[in-house]
Amino acid sequence: MQGPQPATAPGMPYGSPQQVPGAYQGAGNYGFQAQPMGFPGGFVAPPVQNQPTMDGTIWMPIPPSIPNCPPGLEYLTQIDQILIHQQLELLELVTDFETNNKYELKNALGQRVYFAAEDTDCLTRNCCGPSRPFTIRITDNLGREVITLHRPLRCSGCCCPCCLQELEVQAPPGTTVGYVVQNWHVCLPKFTIQDEKRKDILKIAGPCVVCRCCEDINFEVKSLDETCAVGRISKQWTGFVREVFTDTDNFGISFPMDLDVKMKAVMIGACFLIVSLSFTNR
Repeated sequence: MQGPQPATAPGMPYGSPQQVPGAYQGAGNYGFQAQPMGFPGGFVAPPVQNQPTMDGTIWMPIPPSIPNCPPGLEYLTQIDQILIHQQLELLELVTDFETNNKYELKNALGQRVYFAAEDTDCLTRNCCGPSRPFTIRITDNLGREVITLHRPLRCSGCCCPCCLQELEVQAPPGTTVGYVVQNWHVCLPKFTIQDEKRKDILKIAGPCVVCRCCEDINFEVKSLDETCAVGRISKQWTGFVREVFTDTDNFGISFPMDLDVKMKAVMIGACFLIVSLSFTNR
């Protein structure tokens, strides 16, 4: 089943599609064909039959069960990009007190796919800042926890190889499907996506200087030899006022439609690790 195809918005051009050998043949095969990359600047109106809930949220229709697919990841078989919106917390805005972060994960039509919530204690959040360990629980529209992200406590800073960060992705909770490992580099933020057996699958490379200066910030997802573009994780510019006075951000993830759903889940985890390392102020 093919998911909806997003339209290209002005000012957000797609990257040139590139071919990577080995088409996806099912769970456990990480071959893929790279897709055009880019994120729409606005949402396309969802189909009429998808009526909003009481709070105005429109949910993505529940897909049928798929053999050998972790429960709850069936949604990922139908989409090639996810938009992540961090919710604005009034307490943080008024008091500068750090609360558990919450996020909506939507498809290109603006339909909610998942909801993510950080689960850390008050002392850890407000004392450890960007270095804090965390657990993020990602639930589907039925309230089932389908993905769990664990970041252990490690000293912050990429200048020393012993301080590199790592994140474990479980889907469903208790079953590890992959890891995101920070790589040491003198100036670039770099990461490796691994499967459940710690085998390297993909590479991620960010810009030399993470600068919040009126533009999107892109982290390119590439093949292991870094010659082919596979996807992208983007921090989207949200406007001067919101960037300066709040720590809420919008992110986009693009990946090949036929990429293994487990690796799609690990790319979601990679986005949250990048958020915590590069875009969390406190």
